[in-house]
Amino acid sequence: MADETLFALLHMEMISHAHKSAGQEDEDQGKHIPILEGMGFRVGQGLSERLTKDSPSFKDDLDMVKFICKDFWTIVFKKQIDNLRTNHQGTYVLQDNRFLLLTQISCSKQYLEEAPKFLAYTCGLIKGALSNLGVSCTVSAEVPVMPTCKFQVIVSKN
Repeated sequence: MADETLFALLHMEMISHAHKSAGQEDEDQGKHIPILEGMGFRVGQGLSERLTKDSPSFKDDLDMVKFICKDFWTIVFKKQIDNLRTNHQGTYVLQDNRFLLLTQISCSKQYLEEAPKFLAYTCGLIKGALSNLGVSCTVSAEVPVMPTCKFQVIVSKN
């Protein structure tokens, strides 16, 4: 429990710092999002490298995404992803029904418009981890209902 609280507090402080360093004005909402994604990307790369150093290589993209859903998510958020869906053509949807970083702010619609800044770091984490495994992708997130979060991973075919 203490680890989750410390991580949530650190995450909120990162959002605050990125918000201030981006020179945020009321009409320029979202300049801090790339800063948070970049931070998450680098951390995701490092974590993925450490977690897979003694593992055999993965067969395909699906195995890599399963690694993110099980092992990676467990290390970062102390639980596995609740649901993984794919169209078997390079699109994956990872659903967390009680996303830690959203449960801290609210379980109502009150903060729904604030959700993107709480998801940018995690999108970067996923993208960085997959990048380290050799997968080029885009990651986006949506919040259908607080605190449920869906991360969509679209693998770029080179």
